[in-house]
Amino acid sequence: MIRSTLALTLAGSLATAFASVAFAAPLPAEKMVGNEKCYGIALKGKNDCAAGAGTTCAGTSTMDYQGNAWKAVPAGTCTSMNVNGHMGMLTPKKG
Repeated sequence: MIRSTLALTLAGSLATAFASVAFAAPLPAEKMVGNEKCYGIALKGKNDCAAGAGTTCAGTSTMDYQGNAWKAVPAGTCTSMNVNGHMGMLTPKKG
């Protein structure tokens, strides 16, 4: 009985851990201190949050340099960023 209880507990813990990875949490507020949202520079699945229609939050952008997906970057640096020919933007690109 003890062994089966331990196995169930371990299985439950692992299931919880995997489930929490599947649903990305919003970006912690402390990461935004001194940073700004920079749209259009995130790689597919590497955005920090708010990737717009069809996505939920962090890690859900569906393509590289998606115009409505952002990364947190040091304040004042976004518009000077050029990532493989894609310029950073302070507002999401429509369409």
